[in-house]
Amino acid sequence: MAALNLPEQDGVSRSISDTSPTHYTMKIQLFSQLAKNKIEPYHSNDFKAGGYKWKLLVYPNGNKDKGITDHISAYLVMTQVESLPPDWKVRATFRLFLLDQNEDHYFTLEDLAGKRFNRMKLQWGFDKFIPLSIFNDPQEGYLVNDTCVFGADVYVAGKGEILSMTRDAISSKHTWNIYMFSTLTNKCLESEPFNAAHQTWKIQLYPKGKDSESSNFISLYLALAEPEKLSPLTKIYAEFTLRILDRSTYYKYKTHLFATGKHWFTATNCVSGWSRFVSVGNFEADRYLLYDNCGVEAEVTVHGVVNAL
Repeated sequence: MAALNLPEQDGVSRSISDTSPTHYTMKIQLFSQLAKNKIEPYHSNDFKAGGYKWKLLVYPNGNKDKGITDHISAYLVMTQVESLPPDWKVRATFRLFLLDQNEDHYFTLEDLAGKRFNRMKLQWGFDKFIPLSIFNDPQEGYLVNDTCVFGADVYVAGKGEILSMTRDAISSKHTWNIYMFSTLTNKCLESEPFNAAHQTWKIQLYPKGKDSESSNFISLYLALAEPEKLSPLTKIYAEFTLRILDRSTYYKYKTHLFATGKHWFTATNCVSGWSRFVSVGNFEADRYLLYDNCGVEAEVTVHGVVNAL
């Protein structure tokens, strides 16, 4: 194959693969229109690999900023990094693919050493992915009927974590007052967000239970308010107590309803609590639902946080 007789590039492996890309495939029809309309570069949609988000960049006429005019340039870009710690680093090896439609296999380029992605360097790839003279020749099979197929595999290497435990962790309390309880129609009520240990939390209360099996109970949970802002590797170990407050004024001793739990909160496991916190009948006793108002309290103590190393 002509593509395999290209001059070698340091640290770059060229090969032919019968295996399709594992992580992303991008088919482009009327490829010539990208060049004609000067869509430089073309950005693929985001895709997920190794717990992170990525996209492909393809320069149909070469990356002019690098002085490339006779090759297609192709790159891998890390995306959606806003929630990662300020000093994050991700080391990844990757292969970019181009389908030979005549032979039904892929021409691939791989950076053997891998690359370190960080906030200052989100993009790595190949300035000279394939010569335009070869790519545009239908006999080579890469551009057939003005259609081509690119792809990518990404493997995150050396992933690690750092667990930071807290000595003498401080508890934070938040009280949520709910008024005109009997008139509320939402299946789930949520408190205003509150802060504890540099994280934002909220209380969730289901007046008629979270599911059919708890329809005669009040369900009560603690939840991260912004789980989408956590990186995939972040975990927060918290001990918490949820209380429905005894609002009576004529009892000498307060008998708050409470339960205590411990949980590793993550972006995908961001809620913990009890579906059967208290029966509706007990809750509606005067001391908890007083004048159709009630109070709920969360006490949160974060003992440790795991982040990417």
